[in-house]
Amino acid sequence: MSNSSTYNASNITVLEGLEAVRRRPGMYIGSVSTKGLNHLIYEIVDNAVDEHLAGYCTKISVILEADGTCTVVDNGRGIPIDMHEKGVSAERIVFTTLHAGGKFDDSAYKTSGGLHGVGSSVVNALSTHLTVTVKKNGQISRDTYERGIPTTKLENGLLPVIGKTRETGTTINFLPDDTIFDKTRFKEDEVKSRLHETAYLNPKLTIHFEDRRKEEPEIIDYSEPEGIKGFVKDLNKTKEALHEVVSFSGVSDGIEVEVAFQYVNEFQEMVYGFCNNIYNSEGGTHLTGFKTQFTNVINTYARELGVLKDKDANFTGADVRNGMTAVVSIKHPDPRFEGQTKTKLDNQDATKVVSKITGDEVVRYFDRNLDDLKAIISCAEKSAKIRKTEEKAKTNMLTKSKYSFDSNGKLANCESKDAKKCEIFIVEGDSAGGSAKTARNRMYQAILPIRGKILNVEKASIDKVLANAEIKTMINAFGCGFSEGYGNDFDITKLRYDKIIIMADADVDGAHISTLLLTLFYRFMPELISEGHVYIAMPPLYKAMPSKGEEEYLYDDKALEKYRATHKGSFTLQRYKGLGEMDAEQLWETTLDPERRMLKLVEIEDARMANEVTELLMGTEVPPRKAFIYEHACDAELDV
Repeated sequence: MSNSSTYNASNITVLEGLEAVRRRPGMYIGSVSTKGLNHLIYEIVDNAVDEHLAGYCTKISVILEADGTCTVVDNGRGIPIDMHEKGVSAERIVFTTLHAGGKFDDSAYKTSGGLHGVGSSVVNALSTHLTVTVKKNGQISRDTYERGIPTTKLENGLLPVIGKTRETGTTINFLPDDTIFDKTRFKEDEVKSRLHETAYLNPKLTIHFEDRRKEEPEIIDYSEPEGIKGFVKDLNKTKEALHEVVSFSGVSDGIEVEVAFQYVNEFQEMVYGFCNNIYNSEGGTHLTGFKTQFTNVINTYARELGVLKDKDANFTGADVRNGMTAVVSIKHPDPRFEGQTKTKLDNQDATKVVSKITGDEVVRYFDRNLDDLKAIISCAEKSAKIRKTEEKAKTNMLTKSKYSFDSNGKLANCESKDAKKCEIFIVEGDSAGGSAKTARNRMYQAILPIRGKILNVEKASIDKVLANAEIKTMINAFGCGFSEGYGNDFDITKLRYDKIIIMADADVDGAHISTLLLTLFYRFMPELISEGHVYIAMPPLYKAMPSKGEEEYLYDDKALEKYRATHKGSFTLQRYKGLGEMDAEQLWETTLDPERRMLKLVEIEDARMANEVTELLMGTEVPPRKAFIYEHACDAELDV
């Protein structure tokens, strides 16, 4: 073996301090997109909320400053500034060392969302500059950093004192690093939604928000004394409720449980789980405990009331949760999450505790409120009727002749059966579909042309959704089923393609088609989005052809401005109105080739907000949609 291929100690790289965070930021904040950018704010806010949970903080302020920085202020005890055993101020350790913090010491925090102890140091590492001001012990101390490196000289290992005060608390101001993030402007709507959510989960906490980047600064105070009961009311504010919000709480084995739920007259389920104020987008053991026990309770009552006979099968979980909106929030002293972004709770004891408290409290409520119980059972009956009809016909909605799948010869599948390597392009129009079929890599790329705009599933009944030819073709192509309770339940493990790529024209119609497709995925196959399988292709808007030199594709107006500013000499500009204008070679070069193409990953940052906006923009109510358009008119990108 030659020396060039040896593998020894010299090949091992040790990333010192916070260098690992800057090298692989996605491991710590999920991504470097706007979602990851906003996550910096949440990391600092969550630390302040932990102070509230410990009983020392009553108000948190989040200010989006005019200079692009963010300031987070709390009136808690203040980060410790005394001498740490390592010979420097404890604050310096917190902001420069991964897995350092008070969350590992049960005497400091009984419950905490910042379990991993990396939040503050990660924000520091990913900021161009960060300033920490601590009010504690009658003094004001300050520390400063640039890209994670301290710039304030310590005095005998301690922070310099810059003033005196009778207050306590911590103020952190930071500017995200533009060499790491795609964009450094915080999205205020997502931030406001997250802060409001946090206020619901902490009824004794007030959160002050300011956006000073606007001509007229926006100022909001979030205070929700009703807690998660008010949260559920807010989620259902535009729907017809079947009963008042039911809420209960309890403590067992050191785990605090809070639940609120309400049924509405709609065929949908919204169940949100939180652990130590962190939203768990993929659910976890706490939701498993709640859902399983609630289903058991309803089935028991249904038999006692004679709704279910001895010969009848139990209602399924999907039947029972038909029409349910619920929030399950627990406080756990030692939570285990899957990953730093804490999307799924993994503690088995949470299942047992939530199940026990739900069983006790729900039975106590229903024994005293029979009308509410009957209304909920009727929701389950409606859902079960569809399945029972299918059983009688010895078939299901997805295989009847009325709902049969017919690919109409449209799908040009790939040769490989390895789902991890395969991808499917949903292409608007037959002409673009023809070019894509010619241009693709037949081994790994499948092409599915669709004609025009698919059904808006937000306005349609389930039978119309399943009768739509384009939707049936997609369900058949993906191979992983559809929703739950219609005979072919969705199972993400059966997905035939790692990437589902929407390829539409870069105009208003193309954007509308993409939105309709995303609404379908979000409502009936949400795991496709939450597990990172859905992408949007970014075909170029322009092709610049200079009199001298190589031709260049430009993907947006900013790229065109940059080209005009840097290119010397004359050039011809071709604008692509649609994918059908490109020949097969151009389509491969710009949109299909994995080495050169640009794709946008579709993510859901805020489930509650995503649900509201989808309902608002794609639903049947026109006045709220008009109001939204008026409010956001200045944000629109016009295609003229």
